[in-house]
Amino acid sequence: MFVKFTSVDRVVTAVNASQVTFISSVSEGTRIRFGEGRSVTVIEPMEEVIDRLNRTMQFPDGTFKLDS
Repeated sequence: MFVKFTSVDRVVTAVNASQVTFISSVSEGTRIRFGEGRSVTVIEPMEEVIDRLNRTMQFPDGTFKLDS
């Protein structure tokens, strides 16, 4: 399932939730990483990114957790 975000250059970006491998907070917003070194930085805060990706139910146990 694809999730729509806004990249740092204000272009709408679609992310395939099942390919996300890592999410990190950066000064511009949130960096979403995929396999093979690919990534996209979006303006949405990390909590919102995680919440929207979790709604797709594409992760092995159904959720992506933020370790605090």
